[in-house]
Amino acid sequence: MSDGSLGPAAQQAVEAFDVLIVGAGISGIGGAYHLTKQCPGTSFVVLETLESFGGTWLTHRYPGIRSDSDLYTFGYRFKPWTSAPIATRAEIMTYLGEVIEENCLAAHFRYGHRVLQASWSSQDKNWAIEAVRTATGETVRFTANFLWMCQGYYRQLDPYTPDWPGLADFKGTVVHPMTWPEDLDYKGKNVVVIGSGATAATLIPAIAEDCGHVTMLQRSPTFYRAARNSIPIADELRDLGVDETWIHEIVRRRILRDQDVFTRRTFTEPEATKNELLAAARHHLGPDYDIDTHFTPRYRPWRQRIAYIPDGDFYKSIAAGKASVVTDEIERFDATGIQLKSGQHLDPDIVVTATGFHLNALGDIDFRIDGKPLVFADTVTYRGMMFTGVPNMAWVFGYFRASWTLRADLVADFVCRLLNHMKARQARMVLPALRPEDAGMKLLPWIDAENFNPGYLLRGIHLLPKRGDKPEWAHTQDHWAEKDALPAIDLDDAAFRYA
Repeated sequence: MSDGSLGPAAQQAVEAFDVLIVGAGISGIGGAYHLTKQCPGTSFVVLETLESFGGTWLTHRYPGIRSDSDLYTFGYRFKPWTSAPIATRAEIMTYLGEVIEENCLAAHFRYGHRVLQASWSSQDKNWAIEAVRTATGETVRFTANFLWMCQGYYRQLDPYTPDWPGLADFKGTVVHPMTWPEDLDYKGKNVVVIGSGATAATLIPAIAEDCGHVTMLQRSPTFYRAARNSIPIADELRDLGVDETWIHEIVRRRILRDQDVFTRRTFTEPEATKNELLAAARHHLGPDYDIDTHFTPRYRPWRQRIAYIPDGDFYKSIAAGKASVVTDEIERFDATGIQLKSGQHLDPDIVVTATGFHLNALGDIDFRIDGKPLVFADTVTYRGMMFTGVPNMAWVFGYFRASWTLRADLVADFVCRLLNHMKARQARMVLPALRPEDAGMKLLPWIDAENFNPGYLLRGIHLLPKRGDKPEWAHTQDHWAEKDALPAIDLDDAAFRYA
């Protein structure tokens, strides 16, 4: 028995594939598409824990859920987006379903399959995968030469809620947006939403009209960007009868250029960009609103994600008096509500904890390399896609400041090119490894906290691989540079060891 075998399940039938994709969200669906187009003849399967495709867009069902990136860039480059740039959950699920149907991908997907273990054998040059069918508890086994991790980076059904003193004493209802009850009745109720990120800014305007009142309770402010949910150049090109494929590409390029310019300005002109964002808040909330207290963060723009507010709907709920903001810290919960450190007491019927999620780097899968447990944090990342000491595996981790799918497409191109290169070389294994010129390279955390520092990342950064101080050994978070750098990777560089 080789090091990659899985013991008790060994007598069961094993399905063999060239590539196994973990996850049927936006990355996994895109990966399946690119394999069929760029690596014809490659056998592959997509394993998904949930009952259908969609990932985040399947599990998240709270009122108002929508994209916080425009769909011209959050959508795939190969399928034009033809509606408003900020899309609803239903619109995104329809779009993803069309990708699967139009490209005959459904037969490759196995839903209700949770991967338990992935074990690499250098002897067999294969991954042995053990999964369980969630409906029956039956163990199933697969082998694959290449493993493509598209499972995302947080636990879908295990949200993060701080351990506030007295929370168990509260007699009202406590819910988290990630596990929103379909039968929750909030009509006429007083609701406190704890948190100020994109989820809070999305949820509040969606429920405010029906609630008695909604209070957003934040420890500190967040930057928001308010703009119309339309793109004039796209509307004009449609009026001219321009083909949707052209419109998609033109608008994508325009958005990407504008985003790159703005992002770079947050580093070179932080005060100017800050004032631009705050000016939009003043426009909607009026000159007498306390912008300094409630909407002026302590950090420069883009050190944490900027939440997009289409048509200023979040601000409009506040201006209309249906919602309000309290900037304070929680001292404790009690039976009737929340005692704040300032002395103020909030008396909600419902508390919504929009407080983020738990980082989950490898999908809670037991990874082993030649029988030894993989400690992911001990590896060094190759451009945020592969990892030293881990053969034949790629991982999709998108951008913080741009649409996730932009990088999912780029990583897919890289993986497909790598697979074709291995085939041409008649190689069965590729292992990322530091080169002689990388000896002594300083190893650093996955991301520089001075660059980007949301709470979920800081809480879980010890779980992530190290980065180096060279572009090859870091996830740079710079799409504008990576769109040229990743396609230009020299696959015969010494960073890749083939066998």
